[in-house]
Amino acid sequence: MSESDGMDDVLDGGLRQSLMIASRIAETLVRRRQESQRQQEHQDAQVAHEAQARLAAERSAAHAALAPVEKEQWWDKAQSHDIATAHAVAEGWRDHDPAALAASERIRQEVLTRYGIDTHDVGADSAYLESGSQTITTEKARQDALARSQEETRKAAAEHEKAMQLLAAARAEELRAQATELAPEMERHQVPVGYLANLELARALQTAHSAKTPKAVAAADATVQERMFLIGKDGINGPDIDQLRKETTANVNGAGDSHFEDPAFVKAAQDMHEAKLLAEGGFKGSEQVSLEQRYERAEKDLFARMEGLGREIENRVTGTDSSRLKDQGLKAESASAADYGSAEHHEKFAESLANTGANETQIRGRLAAARSEGTHPSAAVTMGKGATKARKSRTGATVGAQRGKNGLSR
Repeated sequence: MSESDGMDDVLDGGLRQSLMIASRIAETLVRRRQESQRQQEHQDAQVAHEAQARLAAERSAAHAALAPVEKEQWWDKAQSHDIATAHAVAEGWRDHDPAALAASERIRQEVLTRYGIDTHDVGADSAYLESGSQTITTEKARQDALARSQEETRKAAAEHEKAMQLLAAARAEELRAQATELAPEMERHQVPVGYLANLELARALQTAHSAKTPKAVAAADATVQERMFLIGKDGINGPDIDQLRKETTANVNGAGDSHFEDPAFVKAAQDMHEAKLLAEGGFKGSEQVSLEQRYERAEKDLFARMEGLGREIENRVTGTDSSRLKDQGLKAESASAADYGSAEHHEKFAESLANTGANETQIRGRLAAARSEGTHPSAAVTMGKGATKARKSRTGATVGAQRGKNGLSR
């Protein structure tokens, strides 16, 4: 085994352990958020208001922690504890916040590609933990192992809180610097500094700041005004998934709870929600894209995701993802069972990946998966070019007829 192989094994094992502990922390975050929601719903007005404010503050902190996940340069430098912190926050908020749901999927894709680890398979009760405890044969040993696990989780939770505080402080400093740069635009539109936490508004202000022509300034200003209006309706953090679920399932025939586990579906639902609010507020959209066109585009995306999601879920559950099967078939042609796992096989496997256009990071992740799991890399990392196409379940005319009753008026 080469030196690089050893480093890959250490990194893979350390990241797995960090992600497993992060999954336990995520469960704590979920319980804490649910408690705040219960207080908001069932207590008196004062307690409910405090719970609502606490929930909003925690959600803003989650956004701050997840903001770097979308940056490629962050992934190039991120250590195991950085990834674990982001994973814990994303999993803790994914069923409540659209941005966390999208971040959770981004984290999964990056970790899968770079390290050959599927976060869907990493958790407190995962098979990986079970395999690691197979040597525990007595009750005392089992209890000792459980105590060690709980102590590790407590320490990790404390470290997670410190990391969140550092991230919040760094984010606050970033917002102050951004406010200094964008001061003229913020003054023109009367934007409080705290509103910069809304990424869409911050981008619109930056566009206005960089605009060179009166037409470009006017277009950017219009976007800023739209974002300010939406913040007035939905708050800095935007609508939560529960709100989008109630609105969409009430007005779109066929939308169900399972669809809101799909980031692309949630994004389309949010786009429809925003287009509807803006139309009701008297906004018209831009010269390039009217609000009606934005609504129709979001509606089309929504139904497209509804059409294909059932098959995608079925494939994930049964393990029959067509791209995964295709990948396994191609690799089976180039590697026999006799030499699988050998250094020569890994070398040939890396060469075959390079020939298919995989970059260095993807090749490294696939090889790490092959070494650590002892199974074919295609079972751990899917490199397919596209999602499985679903059967047609409705025609265009039917979709039009099923348009939500509260959609934009024509």
